[in-house]
Amino acid sequence: MGEFPGSAWRGALGHALKRTACVTRLPQCRPCALYQSCVYPYFYDTPPPPTAQKMRRYETTPHPFILEPGTAGGCSYQLGFKLIGVANRQLAVFIHALSQAAQGPKGVAGNRLQLEAVEQETYPGSGHWRCIYRPQEALQALPQVVPLTPEAPGDLRIELLTPLRVKRDGRHVGPREFRFADLFGTLLRRISMLSFFHTDTPLETDFKGLMAQARAIEAVTALNWEDKLRYSSRQQVAMKLGGVIGHIEIRGQDLRPFWRYLWLGQWLHVGSGATMGLGQYRVEGASLPALHDAGCQA
Repeated sequence: MGEFPGSAWRGALGHALKRTACVTRLPQCRPCALYQSCVYPYFYDTPPPPTAQKMRRYETTPHPFILEPGTAGGCSYQLGFKLIGVANRQLAVFIHALSQAAQGPKGVAGNRLQLEAVEQETYPGSGHWRCIYRPQEALQALPQVVPLTPEAPGDLRIELLTPLRVKRDGRHVGPREFRFADLFGTLLRRISMLSFFHTDTPLETDFKGLMAQARAIEAVTALNWEDKLRYSSRQQVAMKLGGVIGHIEIRGQDLRPFWRYLWLGQWLHVGSGATMGLGQYRVEGASLPALHDAGCQA
């Protein structure tokens, strides 16, 4: 799969989803009369609703899916994925497109795969999985469940599992200048946009006040910059896609104002490239329950 399989999966899935969903076969989506209702642009070129009050100056909104490529084991391969909010209504289409991407003529980065099963976690973070689909059988998805937030710990460690790409003043933040507010501000915007465009309960909170508090938080960081190499078939060029990786520690400070967002962000990722698996993190504290990998896996 190469050193950055998330990019390969995202590209292959996009092509398969367009073949599956597109009925007009127009070369471009935006001039199409079905642009606002088609499944493909909803996932890959997510347009803001015409009446949207947020992000009106943006052409697209945050995409409602996340891919978490795993590692191969023998003859099998596990791919984790998450759908956000109302995107779960398209779960069957999404699974079909994943299957078509994997077993198509080019496969994923040249690897042709056959879908064996899709499992869904019975409760986010529990580590208990149930098979909800096998080829030639009916899909039996479990109800959506929002993770319950435990009590905020006194001390916190944020482990960055995949490179985190965030910007401050238009530039990517490197390891030396990284602050807690860089992570939290990006996360808060992401949760706000995802909830506004992909759920029935938009986030209402004191954004300005929270950011003022976040800038006052002092954290000890142990971070490095890690580059991932991806190949852009559209531009026909190999590109570096890097971010910070390592951990952030916060001790003896009041984390309650930020806590529910930090806990939820473990499922949502943060920063650019989240759909490809970047920006994944895990929070750790003495009083916190052990969190297992969450999301559907195929």
